[in-house]
Amino acid sequence: MRREEIELLAPAGSYEGFEAAIGAGADAVYVGGAAFGARAYAKNFGEEELLRAIDTAHIHGKKLYLTVNTLLKNRELSEQLYDYLLPYYKEGLDAVIVQDLGVFKMIREMFPGMHLHASTQMTVTGPEGMKFLEEQGASRVVTARELSLDEIRRMHETSPIEIESFVHGALCYSYSGQCLMSSILGGRSGNRGRCAQPCRLPYQTGLCGEYREETENQRSKNCTNKSHINKNRTNRNFENKNQSSRNRQDKFQKEVCPLSLKDISTIEILPQIIEAGVTSLKIEGRMKQPGYTAGVTSVYRKYLDILFEKGAENYKVAEKDRQYLLDLFNRGGSCTGYYEMQNGPSMMAFTNEKKTGDITPVLRKKKEKIQGTLILFPGSPAILDVSCRGIHGSASLGEVQYAQNQPLTEERIRSQMEKLGNTEYEWENLEIQMDESIFIPMKMLNEVRRQALESLEEEILKSYRREEVEKNSQHTNKKADKIQKTLPIYISCEEKSTALALYKREGIQGMYLNGDAMEACLDEGVSRGMEMYLSLPHIMRGEFPENLLAQIDNWLDRGMTGFLVRNLETFAILKKAGLAEKCVLDHSMYTWNDEAVDFWIGQHVMRNTVPLELNEGEIRHRDNRNSEMLIYGYLPLMISAQCVHKNVYGCNHKEEWVTMKDRYDKEFTAKCVCNPWKMENTNSRIPCYNIIYNSIPYGLLKEKSQIDRLGVSSLRLAFTIEKPQDAVKIYEEFRDVYLNEKNPPKRDYTKGHFKRGAE
Repeated sequence: MRREEIELLAPAGSYEGFEAAIGAGADAVYVGGAAFGARAYAKNFGEEELLRAIDTAHIHGKKLYLTVNTLLKNRELSEQLYDYLLPYYKEGLDAVIVQDLGVFKMIREMFPGMHLHASTQMTVTGPEGMKFLEEQGASRVVTARELSLDEIRRMHETSPIEIESFVHGALCYSYSGQCLMSSILGGRSGNRGRCAQPCRLPYQTGLCGEYREETENQRSKNCTNKSHINKNRTNRNFENKNQSSRNRQDKFQKEVCPLSLKDISTIEILPQIIEAGVTSLKIEGRMKQPGYTAGVTSVYRKYLDILFEKGAENYKVAEKDRQYLLDLFNRGGSCTGYYEMQNGPSMMAFTNEKKTGDITPVLRKKKEKIQGTLILFPGSPAILDVSCRGIHGSASLGEVQYAQNQPLTEERIRSQMEKLGNTEYEWENLEIQMDESIFIPMKMLNEVRRQALESLEEEILKSYRREEVEKNSQHTNKKADKIQKTLPIYISCEEKSTALALYKREGIQGMYLNGDAMEACLDEGVSRGMEMYLSLPHIMRGEFPENLLAQIDNWLDRGMTGFLVRNLETFAILKKAGLAEKCVLDHSMYTWNDEAVDFWIGQHVMRNTVPLELNEGEIRHRDNRNSEMLIYGYLPLMISAQCVHKNVYGCNHKEEWVTMKDRYDKEFTAKCVCNPWKMENTNSRIPCYNIIYNSIPYGLLKEKSQIDRLGVSSLRLAFTIEKPQDAVKIYEEFRDVYLNEKNPPKRDYTKGHFKRGAE
């Protein structure tokens, strides 16, 4: 790629940080405003500061992007977003970084010409998801941090839109946009820019034993000599309470930070990243100080320039610059991220010890070089023409006089004109054409300079300005108008043994099953009149296996209803195959607001799932007519490309569970998903991932009357880490309450956000 096609993108959490980024050589800067940004606790920008930053960036030929990369509630979308964005749109804001597809839809419709960048919070993991976003109007995709260079290369070959990827800074343990840990545990949602970073805390870890699709007796046998943990919510202690004290001590290793990753530093592999097709090299760090921004940006600017001057074959990073980056900030070293490795302990900062060196980066203010011609002749106005990058501005003022006494020298005039102060400019060349016997007040020279610079600035910026657009009428209120006493119940099962224990029970409208369970239960389920859906992986990378596609055709022929879709890449693949109308969106496909609901209706999906972070009142004001609501389940707090088992105990390529105990003695299950397809003999392999589940299950067993009033179309119970017999009992209790209107038994579930909501 040519130098001008590669962008160095720096963060700024304040105006000082913005100036530091521009001064250090950034081609573009991304910032958060007063609302809707994923770094709510950064200083961020007020309206006047942000308008000033937009203009300053453009004066220097740079770009400024605004983060609106959180999920918005209906009122925020309908009452705040348009008025918030309008001044920046008119000023010439270059792009908005977006997570919420409702926000995406609204900006596309209300602000024509505004570039839309799909945030890493959208969890874009492959070429089909990128192509889908291109078709919706995105001009750029920010890739998931977990992708390899080969995966990014395939995306670049599939779609012509720009690719932005992180090259330096902090790494989240979870796939961005797929983390509810801070939200569920403390009410501070990462999807709202308020992450409390529980991933940086210490946990004790213990092996749960190997999980197999066998009977409980067989499973217990498999766990012999391993610390097997009872998954019953009411007893989160170990099953054998009478074991020796030595065994009890062995259950958990000493405290480490098993979810804390080192920062990424890719200065060594910049040529490979660019060769893969990345056009925007993104530095993380809007919460960092301006000195950090300046230091990191200056090093990457230096080596990008070296790369394009000397070529990849002569590219080499000096040891002092590697150390300088570490001295700016590190957590026990750094890593090159996922570009060249899938996961592993070498990427982890198990002690989360933050380190800096004794350095003070220099903050430089960027000055744009200008050329000028000043004309001073008696009886004529003072005329100043200034230019920058071929753009001209001029001013003509007053009248130059004949000198009555001592005439002004060129040196004195030049000295006065060169006083550009705190402006964005510096003289590269100033030509002065003048008579030898003139007088002009210094005040007039100052004024002609000021007016000429204002004229130049106006000429530079006018091409960026936009006309105000009329606010379209907002989404109409489309709520269900009656209370539904009996709602159909769907069941999702992550394990085949649980599905086999449940699928013949009365009262189940439909089931969401993995591949092996689908084959075992499909024919009987269809014969019983149930809807049968294939649960697809939480994270989709690579291609669908050919034998799976053939198997899907077979299952559809045998009566399978559709698919439970959990990510954008999976949906895009199914849409391309003409199967969008058979898709049910899981809660990870966020529909916080009615614009997002409408977006997916426009894609002809079957239905969506009510988001887990809205409270009862917010759900009530959402369009739920085509929505299914989760009423039971261990909530997934994180989906991660890392593996707690591998990083702490080593990898044995088995789907085992690890328990993590926090400082409050709550125990969270980290489940290894080594075969996301849950099918034998698949000829394509998605990289494995971990699911970290909450310590206690979410359950709305006592909330039937409230849920009846929400206008949802169906209900769901999600079984993940329960024993099959426990799942049967739980289902029957919910069935008795929701279908048979019996009084609920005494169970102490967490209500999640149903009462409190996310901050």
